[in-house]
Amino acid sequence: MTATNKSIIYFSLGLITGIFVISQLAFRENNKKEKDKKQPTTQNAPQIFLPQLPAEISFAGEKVPLDRWEVREAFDRELLYNYNSPGHISYLLKLSKRFFPAIEQRLKENGVPDDFKYLCVAEGNLQNLSSKVGATGFWQFMSYTGPGYNLEINDNVDERFDVMKSTDAACKYLKQAYAKFGNWTVAAASYNCGMGRVNDLSTFQQTKYYYDLQLPEETNKYIFRILTFKYLMGNSKEMGYMVDDENGYKPFEARSVTVSSSIPNLAQWALQNGTNYKMLKILNPWMRDRSLKVNPGKSYEVRLPRK
Repeated sequence: MTATNKSIIYFSLGLITGIFVISQLAFRENNKKEKDKKQPTTQNAPQIFLPQLPAEISFAGEKVPLDRWEVREAFDRELLYNYNSPGHISYLLKLSKRFFPAIEQRLKENGVPDDFKYLCVAEGNLQNLSSKVGATGFWQFMSYTGPGYNLEINDNVDERFDVMKSTDAACKYLKQAYAKFGNWTVAAASYNCGMGRVNDLSTFQQTKYYYDLQLPEETNKYIFRILTFKYLMGNSKEMGYMVDDENGYKPFEARSVTVSSSIPNLAQWALQNGTNYKMLKILNPWMRDRSLKVNPGKSYEVRLPRK
């Protein structure tokens, strides 16, 4: 092999090696750029806005001591979680246009502060829900406690699903708790864990001031959850929620019919009264069967669509 041929071969091998090295470096650089594109940066990451705590707030006329760091942080925690759930808060605001007027009237008639409508929100989200443990309705009564507050509960009728009657029942409980503890905040806390439990804990800790009490974890958060709904829903426009009377849900337009005898077939009865079974159940969720049994001397107010 001549010297010239050897030079050509060495040159070719060097050229091939160089091309390979350059291609590998370019491949790595492209991969790095692709990875960098996938990684969010502080410039393109979504902005998370933090709600500001109010300078002051009260519950049922009782001032919240926001100058205490543990109180401020407990309130801040609940506010953060709920403020950043705009769909949930918007839906509650829409529902409040339907249900708050009647609930507010019932609270006023029973002598219970208006702020307790937000306890109703914290309990049942303004819906007839049932929890895993059996608490039911807007005010989340248990089946064994409801009858003690004048709620009829059986397989045929469950008045925990009647918004007005369950509001009256909740008012009765809250007034008893207020009479026992002397302040509305502790009365509200007892709605979560019971008067007996709160009484035991307050007796041991020698205080009936809610913000000095160490209560079960859920109850520790409970008042701040109520306060959060009061703050967000009571200042909805300022907090960025554009729900008003026009796009909120309207109250049901209904008429009341007194029923004093049993109805064996509610679907047929609904048709005879100018509506249908579906609408009858929507307006009267306390009816729990396909029929309505009415005992002698008993009567029920049944709501039907207004003609």
